[in-house]
Amino acid sequence: MNTDWNPALYQKSHAFVWQYGRDLLDLLAPAGDERILDAGCGTGQLTAEIARSGAAVTGIDASAAMIGQARANYPELQFEVQDVRMLPYREELDAVFSNAALHWVHEARAAAASIARALKPGGRFVAEFGGKGNVQAILNAADAGNPWYFPSIAAYAAVLESSGLEVVYAALFDRPTKLDGPDGMRKWFEMFGAALLPAEGREEFLTRVEQRAAPELRRGGVWYADYRRLRVQARRI
Repeated sequence: MNTDWNPALYQKSHAFVWQYGRDLLDLLAPAGDERILDAGCGTGQLTAEIARSGAAVTGIDASAAMIGQARANYPELQFEVQDVRMLPYREELDAVFSNAALHWVHEARAAAASIARALKPGGRFVAEFGGKGNVQAILNAADAGNPWYFPSIAAYAAVLESSGLEVVYAALFDRPTKLDGPDGMRKWFEMFGAALLPAEGREEFLTRVEQRAAPELRRGGVWYADYRRLRVQARRI
């Protein structure tokens, strides 16, 4: 799925993306002598957290705009525009880390195979992204199908194992996520749901979505996204 990202909006109103990803770093447990790839690094905040461990880390993203902002945020770190489905590494990395990115990649088998090739034998893959049922209430309110890749544990484990990655931990869990401000749902669509917006009549569409979603997703004047996350740890066999 191609998306034109707005790094300024991402950092201003959607910092929850990387803030929620911080505890995923505990599962990664980076070490100072390791070479690690942060796949789908966005504007670089978690890449910087990994670098604080002393590990040699490279942040990659398919969006040139996001990489440009990451370089501005952390000029001392290495960031590159790359496609996770076609990584140039061959048994070079100790770990591949990815937060809130892989649900944008429909070619999951290509991505998994690319990640497996990049890892050293015994290297680890740690990721979290949208899982089965993610934002279903939002999709229902929009009367839309799912344009993302939100797999179940079983489906994603099969993808990883077919690429030579052994799953050692997996969890699918609800994470209702507070959105920014009284227009939080509109900001969410602007940042993440552009594929659902009609070419014409956007204002009417968003008003209708708000009305339909409010009973389930608006509490105390605050909007929440009905996130369900798939968290997984695997190792290269």
